[in-house]
Amino acid sequence: MTSNQIQTTVQIGQSAKPLTRLGMGGSFYGLDHNQQQGEADILAAMQAALDNGITHFDTATGYGDGYSERLLGRFMAADSTRRDRIFLASKFASDDMSAAKTIEAVDASRSRMQTDMIDLYYVHWPRTGKDLRPLMEGLETARQQGKIQAIGVSNFSVAQMEQIAEVGHIDAHQLGYNLLWRYAEQDIIPYCVQHQIAVVVYSALAHGILAGKYARQLEFVPDDQRWSILLFRPDLWPQVYDSVEDFKSLAANAGHPLVHLALQWLLHQVGVTSVLVSAKDEKQALANIAAFKSEMPASVLNELTALSDRIAWQIPNEGNPFGYHP
Repeated sequence: MTSNQIQTTVQIGQSAKPLTRLGMGGSFYGLDHNQQQGEADILAAMQAALDNGITHFDTATGYGDGYSERLLGRFMAADSTRRDRIFLASKFASDDMSAAKTIEAVDASRSRMQTDMIDLYYVHWPRTGKDLRPLMEGLETARQQGKIQAIGVSNFSVAQMEQIAEVGHIDAHQLGYNLLWRYAEQDIIPYCVQHQIAVVVYSALAHGILAGKYARQLEFVPDDQRWSILLFRPDLWPQVYDSVEDFKSLAANAGHPLVHLALQWLLHQVGVTSVLVSAKDEKQALANIAAFKSEMPASVLNELTALSDRIAWQIPNEGNPFGYHP
């Protein structure tokens, strides 16, 4: 993979504009309008991404209760050329399984992001046991009205995708996938490949675990949301930690940061279209971009897969690793 990889584009949907394989994620947890420095840092990260050729920007109505969408909208509005350059994606989740509420969600997102059209709009989390088809009916109506270009789902099972495919066309599936969480390989990614559905990956660094940022002894405060994440569970963390140490040794021997290996490994996996990584400041954004500007021998990626095989299939398959089951 060469430095040209950062400029490589892919297509999602028949009429949507091209997007880069590295995407700027908008899940800025804990940020609110009172954190002016944090906001300024995120805007700088967005600028660094766009300046370095990243055009895929992803957010959701649930990120800060719409705050992330509004921040991205302000970023685009500050320069009239930005919107045309950006492939804009957002997501919504609702307990109201109606086409009308879905169209309302699309309109609310368009308003917050100050745009007439959204390039890709996802159903964020399915509701277990619910008829999801009205959501797709609403999205197809929004597509016909020119409010969105492509339709996606996020965190759906194969059965849930098959249900909504009865009434509309799925262009993309956004899912959690990384060296430590690979169950999507068993059925979801093959289904997407078979049906020409783009796969957009989030949680690429497994909540920072694959950046090697955590010690063997976790020291989160009792109410930290990370305790709900499967990989941090006390009975699993020692195995996860040891595996990350093995990943780090491989990265050191290869002369690359582990983050570079983790991101490039994802882009080499069958079916993966684009990878999202969040950045809270310019430095993080540039570090993510650097992962796509160096050669990565196939032998190193193969060794990484072998190490991943030892841990990924030891993690219990609980549907997702986030402890969230709506």
